[in-house]
Amino acid sequence: MSGEHYFTAQPTGPAERRRVDVELAGRRVVVQTAGGVFSPAGVDTGTRALLREAPAPPSHGTFLDLGCGWGPVALTLALRSPEADVFAVDVNERAIDLTRLNAASLGLQGVVASLPEDVPPALRFDLIWSNPPIRVGKQVLHDLLGTWLPRLTQEGTAYLVVQKNLGADSLHRWIRAELGLSCDRYAVSKGFRILRVSREG
Repeated sequence: MSGEHYFTAQPTGPAERRRVDVELAGRRVVVQTAGGVFSPAGVDTGTRALLREAPAPPSHGTFLDLGCGWGPVALTLALRSPEADVFAVDVNERAIDLTRLNAASLGLQGVVASLPEDVPPALRFDLIWSNPPIRVGKQVLHDLLGTWLPRLTQEGTAYLVVQKNLGADSLHRWIRAELGLSCDRYAVSKGFRILRVSREG
């Protein structure tokens, strides 16, 4: 596992799956996780902050979980909005497999888990929720957000959770200056910022 991270496309570390009891959308569910994906022990603190602070999603629409890991955000969106189409995107193939498995086990037919290149390029999103992979480095992070945030629909909104001491405020400024999108601090929770992003006007 030396030099390998959760954002590695094909993790080579142990893939043994484990069953974990977690709370999603106000209910206890059992999911499967594995080594080589983000937060295999359960829902991490940042994602919990996002799920707690972000407003309830619309009842329907096209949603995106950017950097899905084993699926806590995508699963929550689908549980709360069963009529929505929820795209779960990650570069980690093991994470994609786990999200598919967890969605199927919960009967969530609206979840589509895929690699970024497999998402139709013309698709636009009414809602984006993300705990973005800050540790990939600033340039890769900027490329990632610069690719996906402009794919919001005219009325769409994104909610990003970023740890304050890992550059939340500078990312806030970058989104406004470089992407030309509206960005404000929607909420603060235990050292995390929830940034709300939308189109100007």
